[in-house]
Amino acid sequence: MSVASVAAVLPDLWQVVYDTSWATAIRESEIVFPVLETIHVLTLALIAGTISIVDLRLLGLVLKDEPAAEIERRIVPATWAGFAVMVITGALLLGSEAAKLEHNPAFLIKLVLLVLAGSNVIFFQFFAHPKLAGLEPGRPAPPVARISAGLSLAIWAGVIAAGRAVAYYH
Repeated sequence: MSVASVAAVLPDLWQVVYDTSWATAIRESEIVFPVLETIHVLTLALIAGTISIVDLRLLGLVLKDEPAAEIERRIVPATWAGFAVMVITGALLLGSEAAKLEHNPAFLIKLVLLVLAGSNVIFFQFFAHPKLAGLEPGRPAPPVARISAGLSLAIWAGVIAAGRAVAYYH
């Protein structure tokens, strides 16, 4: 299947999802949509907050006297829990507005940034994380970890900005 044929099918897929009974129920509910959106935003705040703590430590800007690996070990489980809830609520919100979002430039930018964020996590796990194990408190993180941390902060700031801008392109 070529890229062009996949692109030709996507608008129909967006509409099929939009027309499902569950998406319609979410969209038309005066309670469900705002509750899902609130949970989505709160979990995004959790994720951005926990990721920022780890990234800022890797950049040597906060908690310099704490081992970077220990901060990561203690904080990252909350990040993953928040991410799981954010994905579920995001998927439900996306389904309820799929036909509207397929041409929303802010939403498309948000999706690209989320892919970049995921790619950065994979990069970090393979190239930076192994180098944190022996890092003593007060020592700067290796350059590869600092680069990944800086990219992470920038990407997540972009995700938040793009997510907020989605509402202005309806």
